[in-house]
Amino acid sequence: MRTDAPAAPPSPADPLRIAIVGAGPAGLGLALLAARRLPAAQVQLFDARPLEKDISDDPRTLALSLGSVQLLQRLQAWNEAAAQSILQVQVSQAPPTLRHPVFGEAGQPVVSIHAREQGEERLGAVLAYGQLVAPMQAAWLRQCEARPAQALTRFGQPVAGIRAVGDEMEVDAGIADRFDLVVIAEGGVFAEQSRKSLSHDYQQNAWVGTVTLDPASPPGVAYERFTRNGPLALLPLPPTPQQPHRAALVWCLPQAEDEVAGLTDAQRLTVINQQLPPGLPPLRGISPLKCFPLGLNAERSLVEGRLVRIGNAAQTLHPVAGQGLNLGLRDAYALVEALVQAQARQPGSPLAAAVPRALQRVQWQRGPDRWSTILGTDFLARSFSWRWPALPALRGLGLAALQALPPVKKALARQMMFGRR
Repeated sequence: MRTDAPAAPPSPADPLRIAIVGAGPAGLGLALLAARRLPAAQVQLFDARPLEKDISDDPRTLALSLGSVQLLQRLQAWNEAAAQSILQVQVSQAPPTLRHPVFGEAGQPVVSIHAREQGEERLGAVLAYGQLVAPMQAAWLRQCEARPAQALTRFGQPVAGIRAVGDEMEVDAGIADRFDLVVIAEGGVFAEQSRKSLSHDYQQNAWVGTVTLDPASPPGVAYERFTRNGPLALLPLPPTPQQPHRAALVWCLPQAEDEVAGLTDAQRLTVINQQLPPGLPPLRGISPLKCFPLGLNAERSLVEGRLVRIGNAAQTLHPVAGQGLNLGLRDAYALVEALVQAQARQPGSPLAAAVPRALQRVQWQRGPDRWSTILGTDFLARSFSWRWPALPALRGLGLAALQALPPVKKALARQMMFGRR
């Protein structure tokens, strides 16, 4: 994704009015992109959260692909000091599985992707939600101060309704106002959402928290371990004075066989250490864990008239692939670029009239990346509920084949970093 191309020149005949509902990462990313690439448009950002509420301490963990990091850097909304680079991703499968020396370490199937093998300094980065959103919000507020007629903030007032009125969209947030385009970027988590057109409850829980790594653990490595009951992931976190070696834990288990709630922290740590890949030193400690039900909840289409959904508002995914936020940022980028191209094709004409054509472009352009991510993630998530005797062996063979085919592994790594292009 590039944002350093020249923006379309402002035009008095370009009165495009855009409403963005939701000031999370996807909504803020879209607002910053639109302000930069469509300087003649007016962008209003709505959120129920009061502007004065401090979000910088929100500890939820986010994994960003390299493409997302580069995008935020160009938007001057990236806090490098708060992030931990991912230098390597290791995907492996816990026994029972086939064992063979070709599988690599300890004869178990493993796929290892290194940033240096891909010619990059990193594969992505991990940081806390608050440390991502706070710099993005600060960058947006600078836009509002520099260009108050084009960038407006409507915080502290929830949107009560959105409806189509002719060729415009009406947004009711205390005062009804009309826009040429409305983008919903307010998603939330699966358990709190109304069901979309494509929905499936995986009957799985995600237990999340932080763990203390052994000082001998290699830095910057993200681990994904396929266990019989579900994936277990460790994402490297930036060090703190109190905890210089730490990682975020995402531990997925079927609800029908989930006994984690009844375990003590010490027992949880023992169980996790039994699941870790060979060669990784045992974890030293674990925080209290929080539990979230998991499911797929996606719209079949991003576009409905002049209404667009991005991020979790368009698709809420299982965390097994860690692509939800990255997909939302790519949605935002594609939407703005489609509007820029529509403006370039019709210089001097009202951009509002070209919105339907631009949205049609977004729809077909985002299809391959969006659906390959949704379907691939859904397949992996469902596979952990299948109790076929040969399934672990087949999954292990798949991992081994991927590791043994460098061109295929490179293609997968590029899609992880930049999405399907």
